[in-house]
Amino acid sequence: MSGLANPDQLLAERGVEQQLDAFVVATVFSRDGAAAAFALGDGSIALVARAEPSTWRRVAAHDGAVLALAPAVTREGFLSGGDDGAFMAVNSAGEKHEIARFGMKWVEHVASHASGVMAAAVGKKLHLFDAQGAPLKVLDHPSAITGLAFDAKGKRVATAHYNGVSLWFVASKSANPRRLEWKGSHTALAFSPDGDVVVTAMQENALHGWRLSSNEHMRMSGYPAKTAALSFSRGGKWLATSGADTVVLWPFTGGGPMGKPPVELAGGDNVMCTYVACHPVHEAVAAGFADGLVVLADIDSHRILPVCGPGRGPVSALAWSPDGAFLAIGTESGVAALIDFSKR
Repeated sequence: MSGLANPDQLLAERGVEQQLDAFVVATVFSRDGAAAAFALGDGSIALVARAEPSTWRRVAAHDGAVLALAPAVTREGFLSGGDDGAFMAVNSAGEKHEIARFGMKWVEHVASHASGVMAAAVGKKLHLFDAQGAPLKVLDHPSAITGLAFDAKGKRVATAHYNGVSLWFVASKSANPRRLEWKGSHTALAFSPDGDVVVTAMQENALHGWRLSSNEHMRMSGYPAKTAALSFSRGGKWLATSGADTVVLWPFTGGGPMGKPPVELAGGDNVMCTYVACHPVHEAVAAGFADGLVVLADIDSHRILPVCGPGRGPVSALAWSPDGAFLAIGTESGVAALIDFSKR
């Protein structure tokens, strides 16, 4: 990607940038897309509204690092988990309240669905809550939970752990999940938009997937580094991943990905892609690299648009607003940015 002219032009013309002085662990938008939140390693959450991009709020959410961030069940607000054992809700105005506390155990993963279910992963247990924060059930696992995702309809929740994935029906009275088994350590998880594919990142620089309708296993390997980010394109045709010096996209049509080579976009300078986020409306993917470069890649045409240039630290978080109009960016060195793609 060397030789890009004015790689900061888009950020300068359409964005705002803030130095938050703490590792950006995650970033998400509220369900209504009106605000973005940035979870930070110092225990705080930074908030910025699309309508007031120059005004940033800082909320002291956790006594320790924020480990996980998700949109709230409601249209506005956020959920967070921390190494202080707290499962928190923070609204877009910066008001916070504690949903649950788990002593000295870390709340390492959180998720929610608009249907009214919240989830917090604490060690080997997945705690489910209703929209008001009342406990629904606790789901036990054979080892610590390392990934968490609801399907698009919110009827199932998938959890990654050692030797595979557990697939739970949220409303089921049974405590028996469908086990998707594959030996090894699974470190991240993604659900396809149609709910038929679950993919995990493995400790040994590879991905493993299961097609639920046919019980087919899928193995995707060849990465020079571990994959930290997995993101399905809007229709599930592609799975974008980090873990190489390009954006690696696996095809999930026509019998793929098995027997089909991945498409590789951007990169080329031996700098690792550290994060990816597929656009929610178009066949495009935002990608961040270890030198701080962020690009937007059109999957069909392979055109690359620089969003911001190197020099801000490794990209650790990317998120699109639900309408695809705004992109939030976070880096390990504490830089956060919000880019407006709706401007003509």
